[in-house]
Amino acid sequence: MTAQSSRTAGSVSSSSVAAGPVTTGPVTLVGGGPGAAELLTVAAVTALAQADVVLFDRLAPSDDLASLAPQATLIDVGKRAGSHPVSQTGIEELMVEHALAGKRVVRLKGGDPYVFGRGSEEVLACHRNGIAVTVISGVTSALAVPAAAGIPLTHRGISHAFTVISGHAPLTDNELEGLTLLGSTIVVLMGVGTLPTLSQGLLRHGMSAEMPVAIIERGFSATQRTTVSTLSAVLADAAAASVRSPAVLVVGEVVRLAYSGDAAAEDLVARAAEFAGTD
Repeated sequence: MTAQSSRTAGSVSSSSVAAGPVTTGPVTLVGGGPGAAELLTVAAVTALAQADVVLFDRLAPSDDLASLAPQATLIDVGKRAGSHPVSQTGIEELMVEHALAGKRVVRLKGGDPYVFGRGSEEVLACHRNGIAVTVISGVTSALAVPAAAGIPLTHRGISHAFTVISGHAPLTDNELEGLTLLGSTIVVLMGVGTLPTLSQGLLRHGMSAEMPVAIIERGFSATQRTTVSTLSAVLADAAAASVRSPAVLVVGEVVRLAYSGDAAAEDLVARAAEFAGTD
């Protein structure tokens, strides 16, 4: 089989060249972190620089994507609440289609591909089609966004564990009871919509009505905002503040350790003394 090629710059010439088989391109799933380009890993930046096609999510760091992936075709496949212009199956089909056409494909996701990112589904789709796939971990918003708000997820003498849950769907009674009994910090991703069932369920299973709750909206953006409340008052406070997604919720005593950055030094020292334990 032959194919005709031509050049539009300068003189035009035609030649017959042998059309060889197309080599399948690789797919790289890249964790983009919580949205700030400076939190991309070195491996993520390298993968983007080498990409021919980038399929990116709504919460991925996309503002500088044209400069990070200068050779790539950029395809927005982001999902929004109640609006999925490209289905998950459609995203996987696009990945496979471009890879089988010989393109180096980067699937850029917010946070980490394996933390509520459906990364494993996309890896399986590649494997079913004989496509080599690599996963580059990213900074998950479950850790980074609370830190940006000054909230540690663990603290000696207060919390020695944390649980990350998806708020995409309401939790079962068994799950709510388990979280209450565990007594660790609870981090909820995508939890604004299910905050009523979460808060009322935890109260129903015996969690203290005074348990601190923080809702951190739009982490690492210029409009990042934190609303601090208690488990019994959080619904009213969230409504009063017109809280919206995207947001990360933190439930636990560690929320009391958050500070604004300009708090008086003696206040910080007092807090440290209050919660300090012995070595």
